[in-house]
Amino acid sequence: MSALTGRKILVTGLTGSVGFPVARRLAEAGNEVWGLARYSAKGSRERVEAAGVRPVTADLVEADFSGVPDDFEYVLNFAVLHAPDFETALAANAEGPGLLMSHCRKARAFLHCSSTAVYQPNGHRAFTEDDPLGDNHRPAGMVTYSISKIAAEAVVRGFGRLLEVPATIARLNVPYGDTWGWPRMMLDWMLAGSDVYVHTDSPTLYNPIHEDDIVATIPGLLDAAAVPATIVNWAGPETVGAEEWCTYMGRMVGVEPKFNASEFAIASVATDITRMRSLVGEPKVGWQEGFRRLVEASYPDRVKPA
Repeated sequence: MSALTGRKILVTGLTGSVGFPVARRLAEAGNEVWGLARYSAKGSRERVEAAGVRPVTADLVEADFSGVPDDFEYVLNFAVLHAPDFETALAANAEGPGLLMSHCRKARAFLHCSSTAVYQPNGHRAFTEDDPLGDNHRPAGMVTYSISKIAAEAVVRGFGRLLEVPATIARLNVPYGDTWGWPRMMLDWMLAGSDVYVHTDSPTLYNPIHEDDIVATIPGLLDAAAVPATIVNWAGPETVGAEEWCTYMGRMVGVEPKFNASEFAIASVATDITRMRSLVGEPKVGWQEGFRRLVEASYPDRVKPA
């Protein structure tokens, strides 16, 4: 599948940072896109409608999908709830996707967005899909995140086999776009004069993936869906430290980042994308190009002459 067009697609997590740009761009490509979210924030429903997406209200914690059609060709699950308690986190992030898969069991493929936060921290090694899983984000105060994401993978794998729904579990690593993402947050902190927290075991390495590559690889990830589920790292083409990318962005806007090294920051999660390359090809946006675009789009008035 080289592109998605003319398909009926359900995207969850439309009020989140990744789900909205994916749904918007799928709608622009000529698909009938429905966006499932709680839409509790003022203006969130109108924002989705303006992007050409049909909003449908549902809560993965309650798992009431009575108002959601069940004839989608593809389901893309980007919903995530950063809940402080495990009861809510497991209901939303693990049970919810399984019950949604059951509701949409006619789908040709189910793409579940997981996270490289599922890996057990291990210095600067590049994690493969077969590496040990662990409570990666707990030291940073995200007590339920890694465990509920691991649980979600198990639920999607189990329901996929039970219902015979082909699935791909894609472990996303630092998603960002021209105006959004964790790197954008770091840029905001720098311009506000605030500290940027990095891990004491520097450099703090990741493989950030740009919105362009996220969208471009979705058709291949759906093609790779299988029973049992296909598991793949979903990451950018280059490994780079947060320290390096902040310094790069800082030079563009004339700000020196103030790093605060802490054991309570998220540790390195460098990622091996050999399997991803074999399934969907090479991601195109290198980190310097992507971060240059981010700075120029987010703060055009602050960019210094080259």
